[in-house]
Amino acid sequence: MSAHLPVDAPLPALPPWNDISLPVERRVAALLERMTLPEKAAQLYGVWVGADPEGGGVAPHMHDNLPAEVDWQALIPLGIGQLTRPFGTAPVAPALGAQALARAQRQITAANRFGIPAMAHEECLAGFAAWGATCYPVPLAWGASFDPDLVAEMAAAIGRDLRAVGVHQGLAPVLDVVRDPRWGRVEETIGEDPCLVGTVGAAYVRGLETAGVVATLKHFAGYSASTGGRNLAPARIGRREMADVLLPPFELALREGGARSVMHSYAEIDGVPAAADPELLTGLLRRDWGFTGTVVADYFGIAFLRTLHRVAADTPEAAALALAAGVDVELPTVHAYGAELVTAVERGLVDEELVDRAARRVLRQKCALGLLDADWDPEPPPGPVDLDPVGNRELAALLAEESVVLLTNPRGLLPLAQVPRRIAVVGPLADDPAAMLGCYSFPMHVGPQHPDVPMGIKVPTLLEALRTEFADSTVTHASGCAVAERDESREGAESGDGFAAARRAAQDADVCVAVLGDRAGLFGHGTSGEGCDAADLRLPGRQGELLDALLDTGTPVVLVLLAGRPYALGDYADRLAAAVLAFFPGEEGGRAVAGVLSGRVCPSGRLPVSVPHGPGGQPWTYLQPPLGLGGEASSLDPTPLYPFGHGLSYTSFDWEPEPIAPGAEEMTAHGAVEVRVVVRNTGARTGTEVVQLYLHDPVAQVTRPDMRLVGYARVPLAAGEAARVAFRFDATLAGFSGIAGHRIVEPGELELRLASSSEAVRHRWQVRVVGEERRLDGVRMLRCPVRIEPGPEKSNQQ
Repeated sequence: MSAHLPVDAPLPALPPWNDISLPVERRVAALLERMTLPEKAAQLYGVWVGADPEGGGVAPHMHDNLPAEVDWQALIPLGIGQLTRPFGTAPVAPALGAQALARAQRQITAANRFGIPAMAHEECLAGFAAWGATCYPVPLAWGASFDPDLVAEMAAAIGRDLRAVGVHQGLAPVLDVVRDPRWGRVEETIGEDPCLVGTVGAAYVRGLETAGVVATLKHFAGYSASTGGRNLAPARIGRREMADVLLPPFELALREGGARSVMHSYAEIDGVPAAADPELLTGLLRRDWGFTGTVVADYFGIAFLRTLHRVAADTPEAAALALAAGVDVELPTVHAYGAELVTAVERGLVDEELVDRAARRVLRQKCALGLLDADWDPEPPPGPVDLDPVGNRELAALLAEESVVLLTNPRGLLPLAQVPRRIAVVGPLADDPAAMLGCYSFPMHVGPQHPDVPMGIKVPTLLEALRTEFADSTVTHASGCAVAERDESREGAESGDGFAAARRAAQDADVCVAVLGDRAGLFGHGTSGEGCDAADLRLPGRQGELLDALLDTGTPVVLVLLAGRPYALGDYADRLAAAVLAFFPGEEGGRAVAGVLSGRVCPSGRLPVSVPHGPGGQPWTYLQPPLGLGGEASSLDPTPLYPFGHGLSYTSFDWEPEPIAPGAEEMTAHGAVEVRVVVRNTGARTGTEVVQLYLHDPVAQVTRPDMRLVGYARVPLAAGEAARVAFRFDATLAGFSGIAGHRIVEPGELELRLASSSEAVRHRWQVRVVGEERRLDGVRMLRCPVRIEPGPEKSNQQ
């Protein structure tokens, strides 16, 4: 048992924990030596005062872990570690919510002996998940933008909104790498490549943290590798997949982004749940990576050790397992870490020193946030609170525009420069604001429980945006069918009559825009989102049949896919006039897509996930060793219809690779090589090229992906303009988990491939690593630095 001062020990006029002149460790130590075990345990849980104890509004299994009643007055004398989603549980006007949160904080500080406030946390995956707050594009759209700087700018705006109303921690970003596109939470991920996920995710972390908000990396780790793409299913993965694919984004976001919190995943890997894995949460995260922040539980994850994983016989045992593994804070509400944790200590299941360890981490974070300062005041600034100002909407619009991917345009129909006289806009998502939003946006996450409450923000539909964009055209509309078959009766859409009306609309038009895809939801109440996993990658419901019917009319059909995952398009691709893909592009997404169709926006999005040819053959991503690629050994060909990194433009670009300087193509395992290319816009309009650098390792001691992304650059260019793009390839980027299990760089040949997608290679540089094999311990290079500078003038000589 750890020693502490008597409860009635007198306090000095300025308690040391309130004295900002003292080092943080002294301030925290002064608190801990005075706190009782129940008071320390109280810093290790959240309280979800807005949660419905009957389970309404939370996920299946979760209601079993909610206490029948939260006795606020009984809890606050001990203090409270966190307040869970004061804005994200039910609709509340932002200004009133900020006042209510401040009132709760005053109650907490007045009731507990040391005046310690709670930290407040919220979801902020695609914007602050609060009523009236900006809904940005989902993370899969961030990946499609290939623009970390813009993502950082968006995250900083989100952080400012959180801090303005008294929120300290954001539960984002999701750094899970897509392993199976059938998984419902693909929309929450950044893509299928760890380099892309890590660089974009680290940028989000930087933005949020610069605003003073604690970023929370999730879900650590292995969650996206669930068997069969099923939410919460066991992850049957090997140590190399874990080390070389799933873990690098987390390491990059910690080392370069500066994230101060990590959320454990629900995954169990080789029979060990992440929440009970000390090697993962303490050994790797803290010993190897040097992480000093807090590890928080995914909602109810500690209780799941007993109820779902069955590795604990009762709640105190579950608490002991999680605390010993390294979980510092139980979320969303007190269940295992309150009185049950005290019981676990009293039963000898866990040492009180581990309670002190977790409480020390929590109090350090509160100290860093200023919550222990003598002059801390929870009162929000006076005046109205606008969580969707013009600046936010402009950011949302720019990110949406950059994320739209032009998949195919074989006839050059797009952009619709010759404005068609009659446009038919057909599909179940054409006139639905929800088509733009992901499952962790407030309107889709909480809104369905409050159907009589307005959305709180303006979200133009694609139909509305097209009528504005093509004001001189006649724009007609037909739904055709529901998003999913289960919606048919609810929406009153009779497929037969709906198809007939859709065909008539298409036949009477000069061009048909088919708007298909997903509706985000939770646990089966959508086609994409948490708990909305797909059996295969066919378009949901009868949307594929509707698309066939439209194509049969003979009218040129432009497919617009508004989705949370890629869908198989091989049955339609050669009959489409064009196809555009936007991953839940947020509140300004309708205008962004309309701008791409009209030509006001030159498309520059690139695929963060492969688009399959057929609906089966999953799971598959482009990170495949030779035997994972198509070949004669199997009747199934996994080659995608549109590969990772693919995306077309309305202008053209010429690439002029430069040779590596003589002798510089060799490097040791501690060295680096620079490769350069001049990119020139040879078209008639401004556009953006996305230059991608891949690594091919011809021979290694274990099988390696045929290609993997190691660097990229967005290069905006005016017509005729050129830029030189230089990548500095560090030898450690060739590292992998060798036969002995540790990361190495081995000598041998390497090939750097300059490409516009994972299949469209423009140039190859041969380089060689010479000397001894190097073991990679400690800090290593996780991304390829890139430099963009003005290119040479175009020569007039022929």
